[in-house]
Amino acid sequence: MTPTSPSGLPAAHPHEKDVERRFLAHWPRLEARLAEVYGGDPRWAGFIGALKDRVWAAAIARPAALRDLDSRREGSRDWLSAAGQTAYTFYVDRFAGDLPGVRKRLDYLDDLGVRWLHPLPLLRPRDGDSDGGFAVADYRQVDPRLGDMDDLEALACDLRARNMGLIVDVVCNHTAREHAWAKAARAGDKAFQDYYITLSAEEAAERERRLIDVFPDTAPGSFTFDPDMGGHVWTTFYPFQWDLNYANPQVFSEMLEVLVFLASKGVQGFRLDSAPYLWKAAGTTSRNRPQAYAIVEAWHEALAIVAPSVVLVAEAIESLDDVVPFFGRDGRGCDLAYNNAVMTALWGSLADANAGVFNRCLAASAGKPRRAAWLNYVRCHDDVIWNALAAYAPSEDLARWSAFYGEGGGFSHGRAFQTAPGGVPSTNGMAAALAGLQPGQGPRSPGAHRLALLYGIVHALDGWPLIYMGDEIGLPNDEDYEADPLRAGDGRWLHRPAMDWTAAERRTHDGTLEAELFGCLRRLGVQARTLAAHGVAGPALPVALESPAILAFERAEGAQSLLCLANLAEAPLSTRLPLAYSATTRDVLTGRDRQGGSIDLGPHELVWLVTT
Repeated sequence: MTPTSPSGLPAAHPHEKDVERRFLAHWPRLEARLAEVYGGDPRWAGFIGALKDRVWAAAIARPAALRDLDSRREGSRDWLSAAGQTAYTFYVDRFAGDLPGVRKRLDYLDDLGVRWLHPLPLLRPRDGDSDGGFAVADYRQVDPRLGDMDDLEALACDLRARNMGLIVDVVCNHTAREHAWAKAARAGDKAFQDYYITLSAEEAAERERRLIDVFPDTAPGSFTFDPDMGGHVWTTFYPFQWDLNYANPQVFSEMLEVLVFLASKGVQGFRLDSAPYLWKAAGTTSRNRPQAYAIVEAWHEALAIVAPSVVLVAEAIESLDDVVPFFGRDGRGCDLAYNNAVMTALWGSLADANAGVFNRCLAASAGKPRRAAWLNYVRCHDDVIWNALAAYAPSEDLARWSAFYGEGGGFSHGRAFQTAPGGVPSTNGMAAALAGLQPGQGPRSPGAHRLALLYGIVHALDGWPLIYMGDEIGLPNDEDYEADPLRAGDGRWLHRPAMDWTAAERRTHDGTLEAELFGCLRRLGVQARTLAAHGVAGPALPVALESPAILAFERAEGAQSLLCLANLAEAPLSTRLPLAYSATTRDVLTGRDRQGGSIDLGPHELVWLVTT
């Protein structure tokens, strides 16, 4: 009989046998990944032995209701790439006040077709400015303004009953200065001082020369002097956010325990915030290092033993060459990643009415592993970072798009944000504002058409579509954020408004902007599932047409092929179709059949063509 537990005892019960099977399948890869990072560390033997015991114990302790979900997903190899996995992201307080309030709004989200809820940081932050909740003081408590851990567990239970899932932010790169680990470090505990990175003034200055400043205007520099630590603490983002020292293997174990704890409460996914920054290396930018990828892969393998229904999402706003490795070797890393390059390129292409940069980014994004999925989105809570497209567009294009959306150079009502030296300013603003939709305008306005067009494109791509709170009703910028002292210093609060539930009620009134947009996004989710049911599959690949203003891509690896066409221009356009679509086709979005080798598209018109 094969020994399975760290003690060598055989499995005795059905659940233990499942753990045995997973342990035998995944532990060797977990240990191999960690050996790449820590194998030469003198603490290796004790660390890996203790970790083995912890992983086994956590898997055995998995709650029964969650084990059922694990089994169902393990039995469906392709569930991750299945259509219809629409996600919805929001700040809890801005959306519904608190977690009980979110539970009361589940009918609204169900009506929209949402299958995954991704509330932005909700774990207990430091008091005062917390970078929107990203400065976590306690990973095992909920922000008391939002509820408590019982409320989080109740929300997760409600979602499972609706066949929905909960994704929670885990800020894995840094803690708040007020976290218990940092407090112990400041009090002189040597073990906890090794949880962070403290350098002399000379060492910090030398490292700073290679680093890219994230917030040069609001928090310049990547180090903060702390007298209690006796030097300069590494603080990539804000002075009150202390970067963790993943060169210490105990930090890896601590963060894994956080993931396991939250998974035991019913959380089905984790957005790994700031994953590119996990590993620091002298003489480099300390971003996207091989060790960071290996750490994420090791978390994946551990969770495949403990909680195999849980997904990991890479929050890596980098070039595609740096993002794709987060999916892991053979797709055994993060299950999803934000398709940031394609999102940003989509706005650039819309500004120019030229699909060129979108096509380049889309082609590059197709290089991900088959098992993994992109999280496709139009907007999120962060700025649009034009510098992330530096590998796919010349600097003059980046500067033009930055001015177009952030400085009144086009239809946009966004605002410029800060940038690292040598880059161009990023852009803040809600999707509706960036698309030119102003308060009071109706569903036939150009801005409304642009917004619907963008969401129609991301729903046709392979992967999970993500809806940012309020886009489904055309919510505008929060122009009053500067009146709040805790938000005034960060321009990103322009696109973090409170949900307008009065406007949301108008989604039931025919002819309103809210009804048209809400209905559009709901239908897109339904139609995406219909495409999958008819055999549309495979990565989206760009298709070159006569007019560069017509964005086109095809998904052609399934039983039926899809051709998505989007007119980015303000004027009607015509184009010849690829040969495969020159006979009878059907527009999935309207249900109408069409014939002929060419097609006419109105301004900002979108079609999803399939052969009949």
